[in-house]
Amino acid sequence: MIRAVEASQAVSAPVLAAYRYCETVTGQQARNFAYGIRLLPTPERRAMSALYAFSRRVDDIGDGELPGAVKVERLEDTRALLGRVRAGTVEEDDTDPVAVALAHASRVFPIPLGGLDELIDGVQMDVRGATYETWDDLKVYCRCVAGAIGRLSLGIFGTESGARGVERAPEYADTLGLALQLTNILRDVREDAEGGRTYLPADDLAKFGCSAGFAGPTPPEGSDFAGLVHFEVRRARALFAEGYRLLPMLDRRSGACVAAMAGIYRRLLDRIERDPEAVLRGRVSLPGREKAYVAVRGLSGFDTRHVSRHTLRGRA
Repeated sequence: MIRAVEASQAVSAPVLAAYRYCETVTGQQARNFAYGIRLLPTPERRAMSALYAFSRRVDDIGDGELPGAVKVERLEDTRALLGRVRAGTVEEDDTDPVAVALAHASRVFPIPLGGLDELIDGVQMDVRGATYETWDDLKVYCRCVAGAIGRLSLGIFGTESGARGVERAPEYADTLGLALQLTNILRDVREDAEGGRTYLPADDLAKFGCSAGFAGPTPPEGSDFAGLVHFEVRRARALFAEGYRLLPMLDRRSGACVAAMAGIYRRLLDRIERDPEAVLRGRVSLPGREKAYVAVRGLSGFDTRHVSRHTLRGRA
């Protein structure tokens, strides 16, 4: 995939209002994500906000308190809306601002909208109460809810013409999504347990004596909870290292956006590694000043240059 179509700055008033709605949703509900997309040019930032707002709607259905059957029905309604976006039948005066913004973004950028079908599939797995025996099983879920978002985002970013190995860009975007999702799973292990969900593979839980789950602020008696967390952290780090190969394939501002978002999650991973039991006591997060530092570092191109040097050494 080479650089996306040039995005026109001229946007009609109804579409502009729809984008503003999506940007408000993004700013209020996705602070980590919002830090990254602030670094993008306006057309790309708007398109990413539309993508996030649609994804947030899908996630909110899955996370809500409605009965399972109603959730399934609403997810299928959302899939039908996506079908209208794909078919080009959403008009600018449609009453759904997310649909209007996503429809416009998909006309301007080559967004692989099938990734949003995958997201809906992944949330349906949540609604069904799916559990995962092995990492290979969990990867299927992670690819649906996060890898697909990486590939969708790549449709907005585009890639630099002539970049080495550019044909693997979708694979790296997918892998970076997996790294972010595994970090999310570690961060939210207590919150998910309280909601009746277990994402970490059953094989891993058994290996470290954690099959009893995480119902309280302390690990299961006799377990090696720190060992489990460190094991999953190493897995996430390997995914980050592979996914970061995407950075040199992006232009400066898209690379900065990705580096900022991924950098925030890598620092979360560092905090979790230093104090594994913190995830059982509450949500681990970064202060705003640290997120701002990561964003500036991404904009400087430091991470992209580091990955480029490492890749060249690997080929030498």
